[in-house]
Amino acid sequence: MAKFVYSMQSVLNLKIKTENQSKMEFGVAQMHLNEELDKMEALQRRLEDYLFQGEELQKSILDVNEILFNRNAVENVKAQIEDQKLNIERAEKVVDEARIKLSKDMQERKMQETLRERAYQEYLQEEKDAEFKESDQRTSFTYGQRISDRKNKENNAQGR
Repeated sequence: MAKFVYSMQSVLNLKIKTENQSKMEFGVAQMHLNEELDKMEALQRRLEDYLFQGEELQKSILDVNEILFNRNAVENVKAQIEDQKLNIERAEKVVDEARIKLSKDMQERKMQETLRERAYQEYLQEEKDAEFKESDQRTSFTYGQRISDRKNKENNAQGR
């Protein structure tokens, strides 16, 4: 039996490499998104702390400079949160694009694997057919030899 060689193996190998690269890109994009989400959580905790401090400042001694500083800090953190929302949206968009690309690459790899499997099944069928043909030829040859041998024996027996 000859060895199976898939004529488009290089294409399949390329699809596998492309899919692996897409997986890594997706992982990096997902990590970046997670980092942005962590930054958002940190900013929201900071805002809560400033708001709590502001309430405490208003309850205790009325230090105008501290209250103004706190209000500026709150406004600053709110602006940072708005910026961070944009960063998160961008990161989510990158993740979605990476997910779509990964999905497409996975489909292409699966398609190539399906084509390879079909080619392998065709190869097996061709090998089976060739083996059957060879077996049939041997049987026909053997049968023909037996008939020829019988005729020769009959001719030799009559000729004596």
